Amino acid sequence: MNLEAFDYVLPEHLIAQTPLQKREASKLFVIDEQNDTKTHTTFTEIERYLRRGDCLVINDSRVIPVRLFGTKVDTGANIEVLFLHEVRKDEWTALVKPAKRVKVGSKVSFGDETLVATCTAEKEKGERTFTLQYDGRLLEVLERIGEMPLPPYIKSTLTDKERYQTVYAKESGSAAAPTAGLHFTEKLLDRLRKKGVRIVPVTLHVGLGTFRPLDVTRIEDHTMHAEYFHITEESVQILNDAKRHNERIIAVGTTSVRVLESIFNREQNKFVATSGWTDIYIYPPYSFRAIDGLVTNFHLPKSSLLVLVSAFIGREKILGAYAEAIERSYRFFSFGDAMFILQKKE
Repeated sequence: MNLEAFDYVLPEHLIAQTPLQKREASKLFVIDEQNDTKTHTTFTEIERYLRRGDCLVINDSRVIPVRLFGTKVDTGANIEVLFLHEVRKDEWTALVKPAKRVKVGSKVSFGDETLVATCTAEKEKGERTFTLQYDGRLLEVLERIGEMPLPPYIKSTLTDKERYQTVYAKESGSAAAPTAGLHFTEKLLDRLRKKGVRIVPVTLHVGLGTFRPLDVTRIEDHTMHAEYFHITEESVQILNDAKRHNERIIAVGTTSVRVLESIFNREQNKFVATSGWTDIYIYPPYSFRAIDGLVTNFHLPKSSLLVLVSAFIGREKILGAYAEAIERSYRFFSFGDAMFILQKKE
């Protein structure tokens, strides 16, 4: 299928530049295919559409402030580095601007030499590999001198780093937030638990793929970058119990979807507790087996995320829903509003 089929026109003023003061105050577009209904409401009302026994699967990955501004040691040139993931102890891949100034052997200093990165390999599209030198714990160093790696379409400055974290973020390792979860508050989650909704954590550290649009003519030709994931035996037991009892499994965000579809054994019709790297790429036509519903934000045109959601609900339906959301002035992308899609069961 041609990538152009996943394009749409979005007025620039609908790109959310800042988070709302209250997380759960975002708009929510509910598409219930089971009952063939569409509803426009606010996110706090999502509990009306969830029921006892539902499994709400959340990605508990925590964003590291991995965007750093430094200087090249030998020339003093300004260098921006976005660390993506740790290859091994103190060795990281990163996106660099301007990349042409950073060659193998180049040293970049950050925070008055609090951190020094030495380039050890050059890759395509501005990607480099660095070895790091610092004193103390790296995460503490990054918390002091790093900035949140906001997407390039966000031009505003984020004053509170925690607003680019979910309230349940725990496992440090992401270079971008699993943004569908930004709408939840502790109070909302508590109300869901009291209702009998089971909150099931998984971990997927969001990496390079989030920052790159598809650059192929045919969507089938795209290759996803691998991202590290982990799920506990306890979470798997809850999910398998839900499958046995025909309860609904609802993923919060495309990252949770990718974990669930990666660990679901179709032959055995069950989830398997595991960890590792997944490069699963979900595009139409795709037969979902792990999930019944999806909470998701509104995604960029021609992105792998929009392609995934199109596989879940259908390309024409999702683009029609996006057009309706634009008409109703929904806010789009990372700090924007949300959708809740319930798939029609066969």
